[in-house]
Amino acid sequence: MMRRDILYIVVPCYNEQEVLPETQKRLTVKMEEMIQRQLISEKSRIVFVDDGSRDSTWEIIKNLYETNPYVMGIKSSKNRGHQNTLLEGLFTVKEDCDMVVSMDADLQDDIEVLDKFVEKYYSGCDIVYGVRSSRKKDSWFKKTTAEGFYKIMEAMGVNIVYNHADYRLMSRRAIQELEGFKEVNLFLRGLIPLIGFRSDIVTYERNERFAGESKYPLKKMLSFAVDGITSLSVKPIRLITTLGIMLFFVSIVMMAYYVIGHFMGRTIQGWATLVVSIWGIGGLELLAIGIIGEYIGKIYMETKQRPRFIIEEYLRK
Repeated sequence: MMRRDILYIVVPCYNEQEVLPETQKRLTVKMEEMIQRQLISEKSRIVFVDDGSRDSTWEIIKNLYETNPYVMGIKSSKNRGHQNTLLEGLFTVKEDCDMVVSMDADLQDDIEVLDKFVEKYYSGCDIVYGVRSSRKKDSWFKKTTAEGFYKIMEAMGVNIVYNHADYRLMSRRAIQELEGFKEVNLFLRGLIPLIGFRSDIVTYERNERFAGESKYPLKKMLSFAVDGITSLSVKPIRLITTLGIMLFFVSIVMMAYYVIGHFMGRTIQGWATLVVSIWGIGGLELLAIGIIGEYIGKIYMETKQRPRFIIEEYLRK
């Protein structure tokens, strides 16, 4: 007889009042289908985690909790960002279920492949990554920047699954091991592969956002990329060291050039060389200070050991 383990679906929400009713409707239909197939236990649940929304998201979640037997809700005390909210959901429910699927509320992740995640879990995988099969629906700019992001992360030595966001399944023991990673500066896409348990992928076609606005504009995406690099790689600092060594040797060559020029009577030199040198070296110094400052800032935040999330209310069944 096939195992019927408990599945929890954790859905971080921030200002998702437009899409939430449709999201719960589709997830409920899919969950009932998997229960009828005896793929998962009837104790399985859908957990919406409100990340300090400013609209009526939490009111909708409370109403769904009262009317839908599968829906539960977690309310954060304030907005703490997608990654912390996702972690809040995972850590809160981990003892009540056998596996957790995390997904966004905007219905871009294909709900119909949830059974494939569960089947991979039953085959022995502790982590199953949802991977986009293509980026045909993306604009040229978004496609180019996304591909560039993954290439940069790979060059920086970060172990990351290509074309994977936060649509994934994790077993209870994988989440328990994730809890051992204490850093405040989170980049889960690079952190979870460090757990090292058996994993696999499920490919799917990513849909357009059902309703509402994207919560990841360009500015936030750039900030997310910087967090990913500086949280998991020290290569930028090593690049500064390498660049410093190179500039040191260049300065020796330039010094020799001007000394020889002096003895050969070429004492008047062009201003272009001087100006370019001052601006070039000055710019590199500021860049180096900025990168080092980014790391120092993260160290500063880590030493405070502040909680990554605070639960204000937990609606459970």
